[in-house]
Amino acid sequence: MYQTLTLETDARGVATLTLNRPEKHNVLDAQMIAELTEVAARLGADAAVRVVVLTGAGASFCAGGDLGWMKAQMAADAETRALEAGKLAAMLGALNRMPKPLIGRVQGQAFGGGVGMMAVCDVAIGVDRAQFALTETRLGLIPATIGPYVLARMGEAMARRVFMSGRRFDAGEAVRLGLLARAVTADALDDAVEAEVAPYLSCAPGAVARAKALALHLGAGIGEGGVRHSIAELVACWEGEEAQEGVEAFFTRRKPRWAE
Repeated sequence: MYQTLTLETDARGVATLTLNRPEKHNVLDAQMIAELTEVAARLGADAAVRVVVLTGAGASFCAGGDLGWMKAQMAADAETRALEAGKLAAMLGALNRMPKPLIGRVQGQAFGGGVGMMAVCDVAIGVDRAQFALTETRLGLIPATIGPYVLARMGEAMARRVFMSGRRFDAGEAVRLGLLARAVTADALDDAVEAEVAPYLSCAPGAVARAKALALHLGAGIGEGGVRHSIAELVACWEGEEAQEGVEAFFTRRKPRWAE
């Protein structure tokens, strides 16, 4: 049914949604963005689904945005750029607001948009050997559309430790930043995820959905104004000279001029 995802639901109503581009480290492209948006609506409306587990196939959870997709936006007209940035923002919003508990099973590394995917989960459990980074500034970009969710998860003070530097950090630091709830060994990951899933199966599904909506309402708040601003900032980066240089340097396997 899906080209970039797999979806399996067990007899208990636990749906496992897997990012399934392992050969590309599960980077987000236009197809995956569209499919994630559709599946979030589908799962949210399915009364048989009690909990959703989000994970990745292969070595990486999600290595961020597909740079080929980004490069295409740089060459596009302004209307297309804004449209594609809006689709990315809408996908993140759909996962964030989905009226089901969303548990991140982070089986590998996550960079850029992959950190954003972790941030929209209600709780994320990761393997202790995983590495993480908000790598956008290394490419002349910024963590724009994921920014509202990363800030909501970490808080401003914690986010500023990793938001601009592009540096890698390990699972232990991800726990301290609030990005991961727990870091466990690979062989303990499934049990740790199950420990997060099981309590929901004793809860009233409607009450869980309303409680999640209330938490979103009472929390830091991700308003439409902030989302629109993040879209505008991403488009502005795509139009800028630094992004052109950073992405071109990546594809030609050289350092960008600011790193030489």
